[in-house]
Amino acid sequence: MALQLGDEAPDFTAETTEGTISFHQWLGDGWGVLFSHPKDFTPVCTTELGAVAKLKGEFDRRNAKVIAVSVDGLEHHQGWIPDINETQGTEVNFPIIADEDHVVSDLYGMIHPHASDTVTVRSVFWIGPDKKIKATMTYPQSTGRNFAEILRVLDSLQLTAKFSVSTPADWQHGGDVIIAPAIDDEAAKEKFPKGWETKRPYLRLTPQPNL
Repeated sequence: MALQLGDEAPDFTAETTEGTISFHQWLGDGWGVLFSHPKDFTPVCTTELGAVAKLKGEFDRRNAKVIAVSVDGLEHHQGWIPDINETQGTEVNFPIIADEDHVVSDLYGMIHPHASDTVTVRSVFWIGPDKKIKATMTYPQSTGRNFAEILRVLDSLQLTAKFSVSTPADWQHGGDVIIAPAIDDEAAKEKFPKGWETKRPYLRLTPQPNL
């Protein structure tokens, strides 16, 4: 059965380009983003891992660790990293899991037989400090991901985990958010002292509360 939101992220022990890790222990008490790339020495994956390396500081600032996985082996990963660094103008600064035996890929349902029965699709799992899966996303092999969107989702997840709000369509960090309908106006006065704009009784916009 496919992993669903709220499920515990499966734990595992694996070899990575930064040594052996036990996943839950490696995550610690922060957030995690686990993403699969289909295969080493391929063009889209090369650009994706370069993009993540350039954004590593943004993930760090959000107390979030990033880690990649593919079904290639450790030696393959190590041989590929110089290509990523040179072509993308960066230095790979996060671990890549070696998953030749498909243990991690199978735990997370990353191999979709109708797409390929040997390599992973482009899956993303956002994992909270409680080790629960908070969001997922899956792209086909041919479509590179937008990692600014992955950061945007992380911002939303962290904000909505702390405050009784939701984020509207196309929300960006710093934008107005929606007060949860379950919070009545009297309670909202205490929770949201900056006030709000009532578009409809069920649609109240307030400035982002942690700014």
